Amino acid sequence: MTIPDSVAPGRGQLALDLGHEPSHAEADFIVGEGNRLAHAHVLAFPHWAGPLTLIEGPASAGKSHLARIWADYAEAGWATPATAGTLSRDGGTQPLVVEDADRAGYAEAELFHLLNQSMRDRRPLLLTARDPVANWPFTTDDLKSRARLAAHFTVSLSDDIQLSQMFVKLFDDRQVAVEPRIIAYLVARMERSSEEAVALVEMMDRMALERGTAINRAIAGDALRQRSALRDDRQLAFDLGADDDE
Repeated sequence: MTIPDSVAPGRGQLALDLGHEPSHAEADFIVGEGNRLAHAHVLAFPHWAGPLTLIEGPASAGKSHLARIWADYAEAGWATPATAGTLSRDGGTQPLVVEDADRAGYAEAELFHLLNQSMRDRRPLLLTARDPVANWPFTTDDLKSRARLAAHFTVSLSDDIQLSQMFVKLFDDRQVAVEPRIIAYLVARMERSSEEAVALVEMMDRMALERGTAINRAIAGDALRQRSALRDDRQLAFDLGADDDE
């Protein structure tokens, strides 16, 4: 994020959180081996074999980005836990996005009826979720059995190139220029996940603002060490908790 010199924080000062808006434009989606099939399926609309599609993957892997691309293509509406019941009762064929089907607090019966209505009336429905259907937090198998009928795609970061491109996009979203050698340094040493990339970019941006400098190798190294220490602390707390249970 670019800040005028007159207001840029000096070393040791707190940075202002001015926020940023990540781009969900189709042109900014990073296609790699870990998401190529899901991306192609989204672009193939309306020529889908069935009305239900499920995109599964970890946080920050691109599920929401794909959902927004599809929503633009399909002129889709957005279901929420508060509207799912009404949407299923009102019926219709307008395409719908159901984000975080496994985490957003949907009532099981209402989501079940929405999937049934979609299948009955051929209403295109794109669901996203972090966990496999078997692990969704619902008490009966009725809803899960419907979700298993969806065209199912898993998205992930599959290689160094895709992870590097993700860093470029995340920094671009914050209007921050970072040298390619810094990104290569991060990719070679980080825990390999999209969620970790997001956390590292946020941490490095804040460090740079607090220190009044560009993101450099020293900042990248400090961020990697802090993230590693945080994971170690969490693992230790988990291990101690497991010992207490024995």
